[in-house]
Amino acid sequence: MSKPLKQIHLAAHFPGVNNTTVWSDPEAGSHIDFSSFVRLAQTAERAKFDLFFLAEGLRLREQGGQIYDLDVVGRPDTFTVLAALAAVTERLGLAGTINSTFNEPFEVARQFASLDHLSAGRAAWNVVTSWDAFTGENFRRGGFLPKEQRYERAETFMRTTWELFDSWKGDEVVADKESGVFLSDPGAGTFAHHDHHFDISGRFTVPRSPQGRPVILQAGDSDEGREFAAATADAIFSRHGTLEAGQAFYRDVKGRLAKHGRQEHQLKILPAATFVLADTDAEAVDKAAEVRKQQVSPATAIKFLEQLWNTDLSAHDPDGPLPAFDPVVSDDLISKGRASVRMYRDPVATANEWRELAAAKGLSSREVVIEQTGRQNFIGSAATVADQINALVQADAADGFILVPHVTPGGLDRFADEVVPLLQEKGVFRTEYTGSTLREHLALD
Repeated sequence: MSKPLKQIHLAAHFPGVNNTTVWSDPEAGSHIDFSSFVRLAQTAERAKFDLFFLAEGLRLREQGGQIYDLDVVGRPDTFTVLAALAAVTERLGLAGTINSTFNEPFEVARQFASLDHLSAGRAAWNVVTSWDAFTGENFRRGGFLPKEQRYERAETFMRTTWELFDSWKGDEVVADKESGVFLSDPGAGTFAHHDHHFDISGRFTVPRSPQGRPVILQAGDSDEGREFAAATADAIFSRHGTLEAGQAFYRDVKGRLAKHGRQEHQLKILPAATFVLADTDAEAVDKAAEVRKQQVSPATAIKFLEQLWNTDLSAHDPDGPLPAFDPVVSDDLISKGRASVRMYRDPVATANEWRELAAAKGLSSREVVIEQTGRQNFIGSAATVADQINALVQADAADGFILVPHVTPGGLDRFADEVVPLLQEKGVFRTEYTGSTLREHLALD
């Protein structure tokens, strides 16, 4: 008996200004004007996507003491944007990244419970930790947690919010015309949590929301991150979007679920992916190459080189060879507020890998950066891209994808108009929403 076709899950990522977005494209719009958020979200809903995903940055990145020039647009508050989008969408899930290091459980639980009410059950929380003291300087607590404590706090933080969500059972609110709203259960909303991270007690202010709890997303790729996702997440973002790497990640994370009393369908694997569409595959390949050149301008290439070499390379020729000297290994980084410290755990070894690639293919510094910093791409005609996505999902390399358009806010339009109908024809993507909550869209128990 043949294996039944898996249903594909799709999300739309609003990236903000970064090296994925071609912000200089004539079609690119504002990244803070509400109309841009509305257009991308409504396009995703028109195409019957599961959710809209909004990332968050808690501090503008810097390099060499200056604001990183791809980040100057700023980043609006996540809850403000998602709450506003709840009013102009009806079924689309609304996911936001909220940090567990610099926030408090009561505040975050109250905000997500409110968003879930406002959206009639479409809220999702991408739980992240903060790794750098640079970001911590923006907050009263300051600093940052050591690596071994970040996931411990994050899991405790999240489970504490669950206690707050669950402090309302769902039927404690009774409407009385004479006296107004009162509680049939005097204990409704009461909570108490005491450990070395949080010492709180009181009454939670928001009655139980349509989903009970928001859908939980997580993006960690370390062993701790994978275990955290297997224990607590409903979906995990992955950077493993190719067949072999995707299948290995899929097996590893799903294989961890049983010891937490969970089944495979209760955690969705959703790699992030970009896409380039054209009328023919050949045209798409040419277009993709041009997009990468726009994403990694000569100035941007220098920025990436500086992050690895950890030194000022403003005089370096991006169209020449890579620097001949080794990276400066130091805790004092030229880049602040970026993940370069995680990307390059061994800068010298990484530089040598880049040199080997450059020698093997005859690449310039900029060309090496273009190859080494690109995400998984779907490139081709609509038919080719639909086939690529479906093949990876059916082969258990993913359950779907978080799509990151390279132009905001109209970059999703062609995918919605051309690729989605082909997936629907294959019987692997919904033609209409069958549920009203995000948990229903993702087929979660």
